[in-house]
Amino acid sequence: MKQLLEFIPIILFVVAYKFDGSTISLGDWQYTLDGIFSATAVLMIATVVQVALMWLIDKQLEKRLLWTGLAVVIFGSATLLLRDETFIQWKPSVFNWGMAIAFAGSQFIGERNLLERIMGAHLALPATIWTRLCWIWVAHFTVVGVLNLVVAYRFSEAAWVDYKLYSGFAFTLFIMVITAVVVGPHIKADTTGKDTAENDLRP
Repeated sequence: MKQLLEFIPIILFVVAYKFDGSTISLGDWQYTLDGIFSATAVLMIATVVQVALMWLIDKQLEKRLLWTGLAVVIFGSATLLLRDETFIQWKPSVFNWGMAIAFAGSQFIGERNLLERIMGAHLALPATIWTRLCWIWVAHFTVVGVLNLVVAYRFSEAAWVDYKLYSGFAFTLFIMVITAVVVGPHIKADTTGKDTAENDLRP
C-alpha cells in the first residue's frame, strides 16, 4: 500500500497535465488548467497529502519521503512563482544526485553505509555485499538523474511528463530486481546454514 501511495502524486501530476485547457467548475468558481503549472500545483498538494497519510499510517516518516516532499515543494514553488517549468524538470535530477551523494558519502562515514542502516534490520549480509549494493544504488541514482535531463532537453515537454510517470515505475522495479539478484544467494546461504544447524541439533 505504501508503494502505491508513493506513485499517486506523480499519477495525478500526469492526469492534470493531460487535461490542459479543461475548466473545473464548482458553483461560481472556475479554474482552467494551464499545463505544466497546474500539474505542478497538483503534484505539490498531492505530495503534502501523501506525506500526511504516510505519517498517519506509520506514525513516523522515512527520511527519503520527507526529502522528496521538501524537494517537490521547493522546486514546485519556484516553478509557479517564476512561471518556469525548468525548476520542476530539474527536481528529479537534483534529488537523485543528492541521494547518490548521500549513499556514496555513507561508505566513508560511520561503520555502516546508508543502505545497511535502512535495510539492515531486515537483512543479515556480509559487509562486502552491503558495499556492493550501496555502489549499485549510487550508480542507479546517478543514471536516473542524467536520463531525466536528457529527456527534458531532447524531447517535448509532453514526452517528459509521460517519461516521468513510466520511468518512475520502471526504475523502481529495476533497482528492486537488481537488489534481489545480489541479495538472493546470500539469503539462501543463510537459510541453508540455519537448516543445517537445526538438523545437527536434532537427536
